[in-house]
Amino acid sequence: MVTQRITWLVVPALLLAGCDVLSGRGGATPPETDAPTGENDTPDPSLPVPVGGARQVSEQTDTFLFDYSYPQEAGEIPALSRWLDARLDDKRQRLAREAARGSADARSNGFPFNSYSSETAWEVVADLPNWLSMSANLSTYEGGAHPNYGFDTIVWDKQSDEAVEPIAFFTSAEALDEALGDRLCEALNAERERRRGIPVDPQSGDSFDTCVMPDETNLLLGSTNGAYFNRIGIQIAPYLAGPYAEGSYEFTFEVDDQIRAIVRPNYAGAFGAQE
Repeated sequence: MVTQRITWLVVPALLLAGCDVLSGRGGATPPETDAPTGENDTPDPSLPVPVGGARQVSEQTDTFLFDYSYPQEAGEIPALSRWLDARLDDKRQRLAREAARGSADARSNGFPFNSYSSETAWEVVADLPNWLSMSANLSTYEGGAHPNYGFDTIVWDKQSDEAVEPIAFFTSAEALDEALGDRLCEALNAERERRRGIPVDPQSGDSFDTCVMPDETNLLLGSTNGAYFNRIGIQIAPYLAGPYAEGSYEFTFEVDDQIRAIVRPNYAGAFGAQE
């Protein structure tokens, strides 16, 4: 018999303050609202929820644990809320399928089954008049020695009501690599040396010693002034720049003239240029 526990949390806009991870702007932890937790009180995660607040869905069954959340700022934009909810449904359905398959395989082969899991936590990077920049921390477990984790990112165009990939703000991925690649490589190698206790040998041929280009990373557009983008965040998941035990790497760089020069003309205003 499958037992199921689902908790939904919808926080009204007046109760929740956002957080901008690239500007240092933070908010107080919101009070939790009463949410159904009984076994007979299990709403369908695919159903729409009220717009205007944060959303948090937690579901636990005999085969999987699922968590998905996004902040108030996203919930206040109907189209963005639907965009995020669609991904919630896709992730939840995929997890349920894979967990059921994994459980059946374990039972057939007579070995223990460890519950699968999926966690997605969206948060605000920068909330500008025409743009909402967001990042997500991702964690999954589908068997194996440990969970895997990584990142996601999106910038929402409030005027056209559509998602824009951060790399699309620039003339090309190659142009961004040229403008930011050396700075990223220098910062990465300095942090690698700090963590490992030895300098990086660029001639070693080891993939964990090579430079990582900006277009290979999770790219964030941030702001310290709330008016336009003036920071670029870089998140590097495990295994890309080092072994799993070394963890992820995160850096922030100022948007300077070299970077502004490769912004697509139609997005120049988002980086402070005169329209």
